[in-house]
Amino acid sequence: MEDEVDRLVAAWRRERPDLDVEPLEVLSRVSRLARHLDRARRLVFAEQRLESWEFDVLTALRRAGSPYQLSPGQLLQQTLVTSGTMTNRVDRLARKGLVERMPDPTDRRGVLVRLTESGKRQADEALAELLAHERAILGDLTTTQRRELATLLRALTAPFDNTPA
Repeated sequence: MEDEVDRLVAAWRRERPDLDVEPLEVLSRVSRLARHLDRARRLVFAEQRLESWEFDVLTALRRAGSPYQLSPGQLLQQTLVTSGTMTNRVDRLARKGLVERMPDPTDRRGVLVRLTESGKRQADEALAELLAHERAILGDLTTTQRRELATLLRALTAPFDNTPA
């Protein structure tokens, strides 16, 4: 089975035989797959009336466990956006009734962002839909192949995830 990356690599080997294009065989596939998955996720979220970034914030709060709240700094760390972007996102989610700001009991000047019951329900429904869709995407891989792929991808992503921003 040939894919677009095979054709791209063959063209570069023909045009630039002096270069080792082997990294393209892995990383171009990862890049292309990321774009395909992003598109597929956006479709799933659209069915749930959510943007990708809304899903990211809501599910970060949901994963925190009861009472489903995090500081803005914790949200920044989990969603990899700037402070200004997070403020805007929390404002928009609050207007939709999906989150609320609460005073931080441990810091008089601080706030916590808490998931509302509506936000919890939305996060749970969107996650269930996403998992069903992504399970179908992985359907042609065996359990062993999925585990091996997860292990290999972890080896690539861990250095990025473990480096301070």
